[in-house]
Amino acid sequence: MTTAIRSEFDRGIALTPHPEESDRYRAELGAGWQIGGGINGGLLLAVAGHALSLRHGEHPDPMSISGYYLSAARPGPAEVRTELVRQGRSLSTGTASISQDGEERLRVLATYGDLGRSAGEVLTTARPPVMPPPQECIGVEHAPPALLEQAALLERFDLRLDPATIGWAVGQPSKEGRIQGWFRLADGREPDPLLLLLVADALPPVTFDLGMPGWAPTIELTVHLRARPEPGWLRVSHATRNVAGGYFEEDAEVWDSAGRLVAQSRQLARVPRQP
Repeated sequence: MTTAIRSEFDRGIALTPHPEESDRYRAELGAGWQIGGGINGGLLLAVAGHALSLRHGEHPDPMSISGYYLSAARPGPAEVRTELVRQGRSLSTGTASISQDGEERLRVLATYGDLGRSAGEVLTTARPPVMPPPQECIGVEHAPPALLEQAALLERFDLRLDPATIGWAVGQPSKEGRIQGWFRLADGREPDPLLLLLVADALPPVTFDLGMPGWAPTIELTVHLRARPEPGWLRVSHATRNVAGGYFEEDAEVWDSAGRLVAQSRQLARVPRQP
C-alpha cells in the first residue's frame, strides 16, 4: 500500500513496495530536489525515514535518526532497503540504506516511537530565534542568481530569511556563522515529522555567512525530533562555531507555530571549495 500523494514533498519521498520482499522499496529521486552536485541530504534522509516509518507500525515517528552520506545521489530511480533491528513496547530501532545502480548513497540508523504520546510538561531554557515576521524577511526570489542555479529545491520552499543574517548575499557576510528564517513549503503542505528531516537541511549552508559560498556536501546528519509540529510557519536557525581541517559542524533548531522546539540537528559537512 502506497502513501497518498499530497504535495511535491510527498511525491519526493514516495515509495513503491517490492512485490516479494517487505524490507525493500523503490523510490524516484526528482531533479527538483537537487542542490549543488546532488540530491539534498535532508530529502534523502526523509526518504529513508519514510521507509522506516512504514516498517515500524505502531512506532510511526522518528525520534532520533542519523544518516551517513556515502556518495552523491542523482535524480532517478533508487532502491531503499530496511531492517528492523529491535522492536520494543515504546521504541523500536531500524536501519535503512539508499542505493542507485548498485552504489550505496546513504546509510541510516534510527530509533522510532510515537511523538503523540510525548506531549507533556516541557522543561527548557531554549528560546526560539528572534527575527522579524515573515512578511518583513527576505524571500528566496531575491537570492543571488548563482545560488538559484545550483539549488533547484529552493523553488519548492517558501523560505524567508532574517535580514540580519543575509549580508553574504550582497558580499557582506557577518562572519558570525548563523543563518535563520521562516520556512514552509511553497505548495502549502503542513509540517509533520518527516518534513522536519528535510527542514533540518533546508537553509543555505552557514559557511555562506563566513564568506565561503558554494556547495557544502554533508558527511553525517543527525536529527532529534521532540514533538509533532503544529500547522503553520516553522522558525529555523542554523549556526556553526568551528571550522577546521576543511570541515564544519552545523547545528539547527526548528520551532513550530506554537513556539515549541520540535527538532534539533547537527551535521558534519565539508567546507565549500573556493575558486
